[in-house]
Amino acid sequence: MAAVPRRRRLLVRSASLAGLFVAAAGIAVWIATRPEPTYRPGEVVQGLTADLARDLPPDYPRVTFSDVTAPAGIHFHHFSGHRTSQLPEDMGSGAAWGDYDDDGWLDLYVVNATGPLTAAPEELERSPAYSALYHNQGDGTFREVGAEAGVRFRGWGMGATWADYDNDSRLDLFVTAYGKNVLYRNNGDGTFTDRTRAAGLDGRPGFWAGACWGDYDRDGFLDLYVAGYVKYRQLALQQRSMQYDVEQPASINPSSFAPEPNLLFHNNGNGTFTEVATRAGVANPTGRSLSAVWADFDDDGWPDLYVANDVSDNVMYWNLENGTFVDVSHAARVADYRGAMGLAVGDWDGDQDLDLFVTHWLAQENALYSSLRADLQARGATLDPPLQFADEADRYGVGQIALDFVGWGTSFFDYDNDGRPDLFVVNGSTLERKDDPRLLVPMRNQLFWNRGADDGYYDVSSVSGAHFAETHAGRGAAVGDYDNDGDVDVFVVNNGGPGILLRNDGGNRQHWLTVVLEGTASNRWGVGARLRLVVGGAVQIREVGAQGSYLSHNDLREHFGLGTHPAADTLEIRWPSGTRQIVLHPSSNQVLRVLEQADRR
Repeated sequence: MAAVPRRRRLLVRSASLAGLFVAAAGIAVWIATRPEPTYRPGEVVQGLTADLARDLPPDYPRVTFSDVTAPAGIHFHHFSGHRTSQLPEDMGSGAAWGDYDDDGWLDLYVVNATGPLTAAPEELERSPAYSALYHNQGDGTFREVGAEAGVRFRGWGMGATWADYDNDSRLDLFVTAYGKNVLYRNNGDGTFTDRTRAAGLDGRPGFWAGACWGDYDRDGFLDLYVAGYVKYRQLALQQRSMQYDVEQPASINPSSFAPEPNLLFHNNGNGTFTEVATRAGVANPTGRSLSAVWADFDDDGWPDLYVANDVSDNVMYWNLENGTFVDVSHAARVADYRGAMGLAVGDWDGDQDLDLFVTHWLAQENALYSSLRADLQARGATLDPPLQFADEADRYGVGQIALDFVGWGTSFFDYDNDGRPDLFVVNGSTLERKDDPRLLVPMRNQLFWNRGADDGYYDVSSVSGAHFAETHAGRGAAVGDYDNDGDVDVFVVNNGGPGILLRNDGGNRQHWLTVVLEGTASNRWGVGARLRLVVGGAVQIREVGAQGSYLSHNDLREHFGLGTHPAADTLEIRWPSGTRQIVLHPSSNQVLRVLEQADRR
């Protein structure tokens, strides 16, 4: 009699297990076949955007950025009148920090667009929107001197960059535009002269965006690379398409237009330039280029070139040391077909090679290209070409968190002086508002704190000042310590809105060192020099002039955070000429000027 209940129990148990198996299998099939959540910018999608933000660790920096634009005497407003849904009106403008009068204080040039493309010539002449030069008074305030200095550019300005192209120790100014670019030569008395035609830069009109200076052939004179965007032509506004549930005119879609090839102007050393982009292999005829940067990515002493392209492959040009370059974008894994706008270059993870940060359009994430060169070399790997990167943006907190944003100006900079490069990102949409198509959708900017190579970046915007709660159609951004107090400040240009000066309050609680170079055999400001600072056993790498941002130019002085250390161990400088210098135990909290000496090796 006892065997019957036991058999019954076994049958019941088997049936139960079978039922559980069937249920589990059904759940597995449902999980495998259910549709993926659809991402729409601005919406929270469970499992995709809901958990992107990480809780701030308790040691985040107590540093804020204060809007001091008005008390500093800066009254800049980008654009005059209402936009007419045309691409050149919407791409914004940039800013450039540079000490043009060599008084030790950073001055600021801000590029402007005069008004709608449909405006009559007399309307443009009366427009209050002009490019401005703000002279630093040395007391926290500025005075606008563009007219008296002769640099009050009028037109549809885009970018600006300072450089001493003639090696006379004075910074000259180059301005890009939708139209014709302009080169202003510094006269040394507070004024400038338009030398565009005399220098051989008076080429055909075009849609020119970012520009960057670098001595690619190491002859001691800075060469100029200019990014061409698209061959713009006016389109009928009736031609429209849907982008994220918003109907947009084709006239603001870059895909509607053919690319504009880029320009490389070789400096002849006599005040003139020769255009050699095609001969050098860097014309990039298929790229809609917005930003470019010279940087020695393989650390061989020769500057390479990276170009950020909109709706076309980005390009990495490897310097062959003979005046020509080869496209290694795919081999280096940086041929990124997204809508790329801004560039930042720096050694974010402290492994002594240069990494790249690229800002992108809506729903495309930003990219953090970590150089694998140091790691692969340590393992004995042979790279051909000697460049390879991996996009680690998601892994280190700056990828998916940008899905809802359109990123533009950006820079690595150590805002809290802890020795690690942080990130500033300017955001602003190119989509028109549904309620008023004359306006673009505004967005807030982001500040990312670098907690180290293990943890990566944390978005500290919410605890870094009221500015990060504001929304604008942001575009250009430039960083520099304008008040010489030992921490780095930021200027932001907003499309159709105000320029904003953000003062760093609190970053100088830790020690710092600012380095200014003066070349002799190299170009006068040491652009392209590699700086290697050792402090407390850690190594920081900087390359002078190797920051792209968007249409903007950062301070040519190189700023280092020293944390709690009262001095660095060593500062090694590799000049573009090949000369190497070592400065022993430079003390903190100073601006250190270094003159290039003969190589004593």
